[in-house]
Amino acid sequence: MSIDIILVDDDQALRRATRQTLELAGYAVRDFAAAPQALTQLSPKSETVVVTDIRMAGMDGLELFTRIRSLDPDLPVLLITGHGDVDMAVKALHDGAYDFIAKPFPAERLVQSVARAAEKRRLVMENRRLRDAATTTPDDLPLIGQTPAMEHLRQTLRQIADTDVDVLIAGETGSGKEVVATLLHRWSRRARGNFVALNCGALPETVIESELFGHEVGAFTGAQKKRIGRIEHASGGTLFLDEIESMPLSTQVKMLRVLEMREVSPLGTNDIRPVDLRVVAAAKVDLGNPAERGEFREDLYYRLNVVTVSIPPLRERRADIPLLFAHFTARAADRFRRDMPVMTSEVHRHLENHDWPGNVRELSHFAERVVLGITQAPRQPSAATGSSLSLPELMERHEATLIREALIANKGDVRSTIETLGIPRKTFYDKLQRHGINRADYE
Repeated sequence: MSIDIILVDDDQALRRATRQTLELAGYAVRDFAAAPQALTQLSPKSETVVVTDIRMAGMDGLELFTRIRSLDPDLPVLLITGHGDVDMAVKALHDGAYDFIAKPFPAERLVQSVARAAEKRRLVMENRRLRDAATTTPDDLPLIGQTPAMEHLRQTLRQIADTDVDVLIAGETGSGKEVVATLLHRWSRRARGNFVALNCGALPETVIESELFGHEVGAFTGAQKKRIGRIEHASGGTLFLDEIESMPLSTQVKMLRVLEMREVSPLGTNDIRPVDLRVVAAAKVDLGNPAERGEFREDLYYRLNVVTVSIPPLRERRADIPLLFAHFTARAADRFRRDMPVMTSEVHRHLENHDWPGNVRELSHFAERVVLGITQAPRQPSAATGSSLSLPELMERHEATLIREALIANKGDVRSTIETLGIPRKTFYDKLQRHGINRADYE
């Protein structure tokens, strides 16, 4: 999030010099000769810091501060004072002004104060967004995210949900494969049937066939009761096979027949029972790559691969992280009966810079720890401590994230995005090309 500066001073020469100082420090500045004009640009949603002189004709800086405080008491106001105005500035500081700077002042003093105020405003706005998202995001909101990748994923799921086609879901650990499978079931005509899930990697080979196909009494040692298998139990609904790459080879052969014939034969009987089900399988490796597929049968892969849905990892949709974090913190606060936590700069940096190898599951657990107050965001490693990215690379990644967030906020509109970022049009297009960002994806 980029914070801009509103500068108010009726002395044109001083206003121009102060603006130049702030722009050289990297801030986008809007300057005004009169306080009423500046006031029209402010609202509780302004991602802004106000820098104003006290001595001005008409509405002076103190009155402007009072009006701003009634509009939004958390909006930082820095007062520039003459020697005779220090006492008034100190009183304003007690009343909630962020800082005052006495003339004449070195440029570094102004820039440092503005930087601290901008950080405060950024955190305030971030916390407000978290609270808003917490009150508007229901617990069952599917596939939370506003990035083009998530919009495309939701659209794809709605297109195929009611087609009864078998689906292979590809995604890293913790990316939300079961959520996708659940939505395919919920949005289909099979929603009244059972959604039956089985993690193929969680069961030993001696048990998985009984779990899938069921068994009759005496089918094997210890089979004292008849058992309906997961496949038959899912008839009329959806069978979800997670980590299918872990399925034993012998079971894969039988599963292939189920997919081809839509029938199942429980262990210990020659009976063949028809089943009406949709199979959704998930893998955390690329089954289309022989090197990753390993012993997984190629014919079973092609039978499952009627439609493949890929879930993007969290690091490739970083703009969704604040919304997801808000959802998870609200859910954790309700579960643990705690107040919503205040976003700190350390937590914000961790959300922004961490690569989230555990994806959504890792983010959810991090939110729970933040709510419980039992952990702090780990410090990001520097290049000297083994980080794989150099400082320029980290800065490049951060810049790309800011551009994507601005495009999302402005729905891809070039003029609005440029105004938000505070950069020239040519620079904007150069950065899009350098970061490989397609503006049209955000319209």
